[in-house]
Amino acid sequence: MRIGGRLQGAIEVLSEVEERKRPIANALKDWGTAHRFAGSGDRAAIGNVVYDALRLKLSHAFLMDDDSPAALAHAVLFRQWGFTPESLAEKLDGDKFAPEPLSESALAAFASRNLADAPDHVRADLPEWILPAFKENFGDDWLAEAEALNLRPSLDLRVNTLKAEREKVKKALARAGADLTAIAPCGLRIPPGSGGDRLPNVTAELAFQKGWFEVQDEGSQIVARLVDAHAGQQVLDYCAGGGGKTLALSADMDNAGQVHAYDADRTRLAPIIERLRRAGTRNVQVHDDAAALEGLSFDRVLIDAPCTGTGTWRRRPDIKWRLSEKNLEERMAQQDAVLEAASRFVKPGGLLVYVTCSLLPAENQARIAAFLEGRADFEALDIAAYWQERFPSSPKQPHFTDGRFATLTPASTGTDGFFCAVLRKQG
Repeated sequence: MRIGGRLQGAIEVLSEVEERKRPIANALKDWGTAHRFAGSGDRAAIGNVVYDALRLKLSHAFLMDDDSPAALAHAVLFRQWGFTPESLAEKLDGDKFAPEPLSESALAAFASRNLADAPDHVRADLPEWILPAFKENFGDDWLAEAEALNLRPSLDLRVNTLKAEREKVKKALARAGADLTAIAPCGLRIPPGSGGDRLPNVTAELAFQKGWFEVQDEGSQIVARLVDAHAGQQVLDYCAGGGGKTLALSADMDNAGQVHAYDADRTRLAPIIERLRRAGTRNVQVHDDAAALEGLSFDRVLIDAPCTGTGTWRRRPDIKWRLSEKNLEERMAQQDAVLEAASRFVKPGGLLVYVTCSLLPAENQARIAAFLEGRADFEALDIAAYWQERFPSSPKQPHFTDGRFATLTPASTGTDGFFCAVLRKQG
């Protein structure tokens, strides 16, 4: 396909996402099924346009004075893919699969408008109601933090040290451009590329089939490392989901001791069985019923709490525009319930590690403050000192707030957004 056909395909997918509120991945899959002539490179390029368009949806619309799918898709090519209106017009000339030309008013707006004149939430490409939370969380850095969330993410991998060494896996993935992560000691990173570039399908690699690595954002690897799990301990991964952090904990423990992976959602938990088998873990028990945990106590309890997912907006920009204040309130209630339930399993002297992939203080600092209020059995550790002990040579630092909280972000640590607090149970 030429650029015209790819542009038209992206407009069609954007229309499907916007009009029917469908997840991007589902809309792209259905478009590909209906257009089987499109090759893998074409589908990847169309997907890149769609994701780029939705990451910068508000600023694209402001500069084009038009929020239609066609205007957003054209803005991607003008602002991010190196085309000018003139050079793109030349490429589209005579292409029968190209979309209708943009209106003269949209082109005039793009030529004359300056993003510096836009409202703050438009410059940041944030829902307006979320802007105060970003300013609260990041102070003067709020715009830089928001802008970093609008960039393409890398493809991060965690080397499974139960089966392979980091350098061995890096060598096996050399053709994919894998290099060492900056902070996570078992991580590899493949750059995101630009324009129509497509990321490699690493799950098709023989090294993946052998269980040498898992796909896992570096931020997720880091917060799993902050659990500080050691061989011989008893560890609970509460809200384990698909098991990414469970696998990391098992490797940190060198398959010695026990990890209990629990999630009430059986659908989310289902992939863990095959992942455990491939990784060669022998110390993990999987539970979908909390009753199986009764009477147990643990040295470490990890809560990967349900949240709004604001820290994952680079990868899932469509959820940014569907998020509501009601969604946030629902998540906060769930987080309070999970904190209360999971805290019962921490043995005296043990650690409770609270993690979200959210950047909103209401889900993070405020939830820990509410949990600790009026109770003396838990205390929050000095997270900056705790971080330094575990990542002594890290070239990057998360945001530390109130001496007790750490927030990883694309701007500060080059990862997805994650919040972490470490609480110790007295006794």
